[in-house]
Amino acid sequence: MLLIKVHTNPSKQQLTRIAPTPSGYLHLGNVLSFAITYALAQKHGANIMLRIDDLDQNRVKNEYIKDIFETLWFMEIPWQYGPKNEKEYQDRYSQLHRMGLYHDALEQLVQKKLVYACNCSRKEISQTASNGIYPRTCRPKNLDLSQKTVNWRIKTNQEQLFMKDENEGVSRKLPAVMQDFVIRKKDGAPAYQLASVVDDIHFGINLVVRGKDLYDSSWAQLFLANQLPTSTFNSSLFYHHPLVEESGGKKLSKSAGSTSVKGLRAAGKTKEYIYGKLGEFMGFDEHISSLDDFEKAYNQKKLP
Repeated sequence: MLLIKVHTNPSKQQLTRIAPTPSGYLHLGNVLSFAITYALAQKHGANIMLRIDDLDQNRVKNEYIKDIFETLWFMEIPWQYGPKNEKEYQDRYSQLHRMGLYHDALEQLVQKKLVYACNCSRKEISQTASNGIYPRTCRPKNLDLSQKTVNWRIKTNQEQLFMKDENEGVSRKLPAVMQDFVIRKKDGAPAYQLASVVDDIHFGINLVVRGKDLYDSSWAQLFLANQLPTSTFNSSLFYHHPLVEESGGKKLSKSAGSTSVKGLRAAGKTKEYIYGKLGEFMGFDEHISSLDDFEKAYNQKKLP
């Protein structure tokens, strides 16, 4: 049986990651996530890894990759593992270099008879499932996995899952919206849920910090990790932080053109200004003008 070997963290020290996607210029919501990750890394004595999630090559642009590094440097956010610059990212750390790992994991799931093909379009699913829950239309069809126009879905069940957090942890079944979620897309590329958990296993991540919008994804990935033969992921500590929102209550979005750090810099705004805005959003009493200020205020307030 193929195993996913731990690459970066064989000693199982505390290790977290920041994982931006190069699909647009980074905005305040991204920087908030980075700052919270740093604060929690300091609290738990963890190192930080930079992982750039670039599997969706249709949306990746070199200018967005450059922006990731420029934003991290401008905001003085440190990381100990992962690419230090664009060249290292291209040469060693792009997710394209780990395609073999993703395909090995997919094959393991196929061998366990946990995978089925689905040829439903998004429109068809929305027409038959107004609540957004995939109705397992294709599960009994036994469609050929080798077809070029099918997603691969994993057969989920009602097993109890456990998520470790700073309190007593949470035990529950997989959220209904994640029922039989996609693990390989129609173009043959690994889906986010699979690639993310395989990367976390591979690099030995054991402190997972992400936005509340990915809470259901965390449960999907815990379920997926249970099906893989080598996993420290299930014992990871999870944090789901608040999101910076537009005035209408929507999450900031790169694709929607939300104010970017690049744009703020071009307008003459400093990192002190940006950290001040993040401090206001978090409701800190202290004036925040640096990453260290943010970390101290965050941990003193005992968040999240």
